Amino acid sequence: MFDYETIRVIWWIFIGVVAIAFALTEGFDFGVSTLLPFIGKTDIERRVIINTVGATWEGNQTWLVLLGGAIFAVWPPVYATLFSGLYVAMLLVLFALFFRPAGFDYRSKLDNPTWRNAWDWALFLGGTLPPILLGVLVGNLILGLPFHLDSDLRSFYDGSFFALLSPFALLCGVTGLLLTTFHGALFLKWRSEDVIYDRAVSVLGVLGPMLIVALAAVMLWVFNGIDRPEITVMASTSAPSNPLHKTVIGNGAGWLQHFMQYPWMWLAPIVALGGFTMAWLLGKGQSRMVAFMFSCLGVVGTALSVGFALFPFLLISSTNPGSSLTLWDASSSHSTLLLSFWITVIFLPIVLLYTRFVYRIIWGSITEATVLKDSHTLY
Repeated sequence: MFDYETIRVIWWIFIGVVAIAFALTEGFDFGVSTLLPFIGKTDIERRVIINTVGATWEGNQTWLVLLGGAIFAVWPPVYATLFSGLYVAMLLVLFALFFRPAGFDYRSKLDNPTWRNAWDWALFLGGTLPPILLGVLVGNLILGLPFHLDSDLRSFYDGSFFALLSPFALLCGVTGLLLTTFHGALFLKWRSEDVIYDRAVSVLGVLGPMLIVALAAVMLWVFNGIDRPEITVMASTSAPSNPLHKTVIGNGAGWLQHFMQYPWMWLAPIVALGGFTMAWLLGKGQSRMVAFMFSCLGVVGTALSVGFALFPFLLISSTNPGSSLTLWDASSSHSTLLLSFWITVIFLPIVLLYTRFVYRIIWGSITEATVLKDSHTLY
């Protein structure tokens, strides 16, 4: 039904959708956890904050599992290079995520202030470290990772964990944390009342300008200070995958020229900055839903900016540009992509509809009265 080139593009879109779903939903989960020790001053206030995401955090986190599984099935060389070369960084993300299920499930088991305070800080770590580390990962995707492929297409990582912590990558990590915290503050504002609502508004007034400035700084750095590789010789986009059947130069036309070549791509960074700006301006007032929707627009614009900028690259090699992995030469076989496509067409809409149903059922403001009324069933 679809030729090899078309199905490759379709899967690039599918995986982009999953990545955006993870950023949108787990993004505000992370943000709420980051804000937990600071906006919640008493135990009951912290329980209110936790229960704004208590019914959905597990489902939101599975988008990350789905993303990893999709990359494994569709882009095996990408999965192999990332998860072997960045083994330490991936383990740190995983260990940080361990704090979340334990924190949510065990916090209220004992009515002891020391016990609960310890789990509050565990939730803080579980919501703060992953966006920083994932932001650093995005920064290194743009800079390129030090890896090469041998003649048997085996991937060899030539760097170290600390080499990932360049100034640009750290800026991306800080921007990732600001993004999730800002997104979480808007979600918390939407689902809370009284003092928690007021504190969330105060936080938004500070975080908004910081996020906009950080995001703009990342964009300016990319356009003016980082070289973009360029493919000079490429095998057919419908040919079997072999990353070595191309020629790549390390210093190409540049990221700015890449966007100028496809002017419609500018919509993504414009939507990102515009969405967060409107979310900040509306978030300082009485707006709840509209402000959060603009933040979602900002998240989508940010994710699309990264995807458009890298296209058709999936992983850039900083040490051996010819080993870079692209959409056209790092995918599974045509039959595998087609089989996975039909499975996804059937089940992904079901997942999305079920997610929408869950949010519709549990929606509403969480207050101290709500938590006290269902004290034994809520976190």
